[in-house]
Amino acid sequence: MKKTIYHIFNFLLVSIIAFIPNVHVKAPLAHVQAHAIAKNGDLDLTNLLNQLLNHDPNLRGAIAGVSIRSAATGKILYDHFGDIRLRPASNMKLLTAAAALSTLGENYRFTTEVLTNGTKHGNTLQGNIFLKGKGDPTLLKKDFDAMAAELWNKGIRKIQGNLIGDDTWYDNVRLSTDLMWSDETSYYGAQVSALTASPDNDYDAGTVIVEVKPGSEIGAKAGTVVTPKTSYVKIVNQAVTVSPDSRKEITVERNHGSNTITIRGTIPMRASTVKEWIAVWEPTRYALNLFQQSLSEHGIHITGKVKTGAAPDNSTKLVSHMSISLKQLLIPFMKLSNNGHAETLVKEMGRVVKGEGSWDKGIEVMKEQLSKLGVATDTLVIRDGSGISHIDLIPANEISALLYAAQKQKWYPSYLKSLPVAGEKDKIVGGSLRYRMKTAPLQGNVKAKTGTLSTITSLSGYVKSESGEHLIFSILLNNLTDESKGKKIEDKLCSILVNQ
Repeated sequence: MKKTIYHIFNFLLVSIIAFIPNVHVKAPLAHVQAHAIAKNGDLDLTNLLNQLLNHDPNLRGAIAGVSIRSAATGKILYDHFGDIRLRPASNMKLLTAAAALSTLGENYRFTTEVLTNGTKHGNTLQGNIFLKGKGDPTLLKKDFDAMAAELWNKGIRKIQGNLIGDDTWYDNVRLSTDLMWSDETSYYGAQVSALTASPDNDYDAGTVIVEVKPGSEIGAKAGTVVTPKTSYVKIVNQAVTVSPDSRKEITVERNHGSNTITIRGTIPMRASTVKEWIAVWEPTRYALNLFQQSLSEHGIHITGKVKTGAAPDNSTKLVSHMSISLKQLLIPFMKLSNNGHAETLVKEMGRVVKGEGSWDKGIEVMKEQLSKLGVATDTLVIRDGSGISHIDLIPANEISALLYAAQKQKWYPSYLKSLPVAGEKDKIVGGSLRYRMKTAPLQGNVKAKTGTLSTITSLSGYVKSESGEHLIFSILLNNLTDESKGKKIEDKLCSILVNQ
C-alpha cells in the first residue's frame, strides 16, 4: 500500500511539473525518495544523487529519470522518477540490440545474391542479372568488386540482358515515421533499403563521404573527393580557397529528391580537410551503380538497361556474399550509435519472424522479445529502433531491468563488448564515450550507451565502483535547454557511482 501511494504521489508531482515552466524539484521530494529507498540502499549514495538531481541549475524545468540497480541482485538502489516514461534518444538502441541478439542470434549474417533468369552460352550470359539485397548494411565497393570477380571467374564476359537491383526483401518505406525532414540528408537520417552500400568500415549505409580541401592557390576552387568514387552523385563545387588567415566556412548539402550535392563557402590555404557524410537519395540505385561500375572494371559488359525490380522465384544463384556476423556489426552499431543499423535490424526481425520487412512488424518482434527479457512492454512507446523519434518513450527502470536481464543471456559478452567505454581513446573501444570521463577512476569503469537529441540526453549501462561493486544505471534527461550540460550531469552521476 505504501509503495502504491508513493508511486501515485510521484506520478502526480511529475505531471504537475511537466505543465509548469521553470519549476525545480526542491528538497521535500528528495526527502521522500531518500526515506523510500534508504531501507534497501545506501543512504549516503541516495543523498549524493538527490543533491545532484534536485539542485543542479541545469535541471531546472527539466525532468530526470534515473534508475540504479545492483548488477548482482537486480534490486533497485535508487529511483528518481524511474517509472516515468521519457524520451530515450539513442538509449533505444539498447533495446534494439538485445531484441536482435535474442531474435537473430549473435552469429547471424546478412546475405547478398547475384541471380539470373538466363543461361550461359560461351562467355555470354543470355538473360537478366539481378543483384538481390537482403539487408546487409556493410557492403563496400570492394565487396561489389569481389562479386564481379566471381562472375569473371565463372567465365562471364557479357550479359545480354538487364542489370536489375532487387530490394524487395524489405518494404519500400525508406524513412522511419518520425524522422525530421531536416535530418534527411544527414548520415544519421539515411534511407533504409534491403539493397544499400557503405563508404567505409563505419558502415554508414546509404551515404557517401565528401571531402573538401584547399585548392592550389588563393582564389582557386576548393578540391573535392567523394568516397566511394561513383557517378551516382553529382558535385556542384562553389567553394573557394582563401588566404590562410581567413575563416573556414564550408557547407555540404544535398538537394531534396536528387543526388546533387552542393558545396559552398570558403576554405583557407593549408586548412585541414572538411569531411562530411551525406545520405544519398534512393540507396538501392546507389548500390546498383557501384556494382555496375565493378562489372565494367572487371571487363563484364552489359547490353541492356540498369533498373530496379524483383528477381523471379525460379532464378538461378550465381554468386552469394555474406556479411560480418551480428556480434561484429554490434561494434560500429553501438559504439558509434549507428541509426541505420538499428532500423535495418528492426526490419530484419520483422522479415525473419513475421515474413514482412517493415517497421510495424519489426517493432512487434522487438516487443515480444523484450517481454521475454522481463521488460514491461505495455509501458513503452516504440516508434523506431534508433531512438531518433521524439515520440519514443521508455521509463529508466525498464532500461535498467533490461540491462540486468541481459547479463543472464548467452549473448551478453557480445552485448557488453559493444558498449562505449569511458575515456578509452580507441574509436572502436571508447566509441561515443572516448572523449568523456577520461581520468581515473572513471576511465574504463563506465560501459554505457549514449544518447542525444535536441533537448534530450541519456546514458545507460554498467559501472564498476572503486569498492568492486558492479552497478547498473539508466539516466534519461528530458526538456533540457542545453543537452551538452546534461552530459556533464551524467558524468557527475557516474562519478558518484564509481566512487562508492
